Order: sequence, then C-alpha cells, then structure tokens
Amino acid sequence: MQASVIVFPGSNCDRDVAICLEAATGKKPNMVWHGDSDLPDSDVIVLPGGFSYGDYLRCGSMAANSPIMKEVVLKAQKGAAVLGICNGFQVLTECGLLPGVLMRNAALNFVCRNTRLIVDNNTTPFTGLYQQGEEVIIPVAHNEGNYFADDETLNELSGEGRIVLSYAPDDNPNGACRNIAGICDSSGLVLGMMPHPERRAEAALGGEDGKRMFTGLVEALS
Repeated sequence: MQASVIVFPGSNCDRDVAICLEAATGKKPNMVWHGDSDLPDSDVIVLPGGFSYGDYLRCGSMAANSPIMKEVVLKAQKGAAVLGICNGFQVLTECGLLPGVLMRNAALNFVCRNTRLIVDNNTTPFTGLYQQGEEVIIPVAHNEGNYFADDETLNELSGEGRIVLSYAPDDNPNGACRNIAGICDSSGLVLGMMPHPERRAEAALGGEDGKRMFTGLVEALS
C-alpha cells in the first residue's frame, strides 16, 4: 500500500504521521509539496495537522486552494482514502470534501491535552480495529476545533452513520456540536478528525490507541 502526505507551509505534524505510516505499511510515504500539481498514485492521502499558511485568513482556507488540492479532490472522487487530521480536517471542510466548519474553541483558548473519544462507527477503513462504542484516548491540540453544521446536516451525518468519532459527553474540549470529533463522507473513504492519532501511536507516547487507526487502514486497503 502506498501512502502520500501533503506538506503545506506551516505543517508541523507531517513527519510524525509519516513515521506512523511507514511503521504500518513498511514503506516510506511520498511527501508531496503543496505547490506540486501531480500526486503520485496513492491508496491513502493524509492531510496532516499543523498550521498551514500560518492559519492566516482562516484555518485551512488557503491550503484548500493549493495546486495539489485539485489532485487530492480528484483522487478522493476516484476512491482513494483521505485522512485529514486537525488542520487537515479544516482543509477538508474548506475544499468541500466534508460538510460543516471548524470554528474557534468555545472557551476561546488553545487546548492541548488527551481526550476520551467514543468510536461511533467502526465500519470505516480507518476504524476497523476499534470496537463499536469503544472509548479510546487520543490527544487534541487546536484553537479552532469547534465543529459546527446546521441541524439538517447534523441529522444527515447522524442518520447515515457518518459521525465516526465523538468526544465523551463530559470531555468535549472545544464545544463541538453533538460532541463531534470526526466525520466521514458518504463513501466512508474520506475522514476528518480533530484529535491526533499520530501523537498516541506507541507506548513511548503514552499509549497506542492511535496506532490502530494506521494498522487498521493498511489491513482494510491491502
């Protein structure tokens, strides 16, 4: 399985997620610069966390208009798996692959800590190694992770099982609607999530709850 990581100016989690992907796939992922217009054949594309373009204008909005994003959208439409983590989730909403927006955290403070997540849907390629309803611990680190969408969209996401991850009811770090931490598109192949699985992917990082996302993805797509 071949993975690609899109690197934007300001990305700071691209190398971390590349290490996780290499550990899971056994091969180095392609590191693709935002200004490129060609994207190598990829089974999975990761938009990493970080501060693309310094979060100027609006988080993810400038990155969503990078030359490489036209290729990412085309690959997604052709069935490649796409994972957007934190800033990558913001990019996915900005480019229209996922609905809704990520607003400033309700407390207007940057939050960086572990969060307790509930796996709401374990039938996606990203969550197959988790149990339905399982509680896992994965850290967040963001200033704008407050997921918002109108009621019609939220009901659609809920009704179609597209709310993949939610914060435990007493552990919502940003005020996100319906405690949403991660959603997918209608195909299940595009996932955006605010928590960082790459930051809890080995024992030295405090746990391996995030590791199962990468190993499960390889099993699902191989």
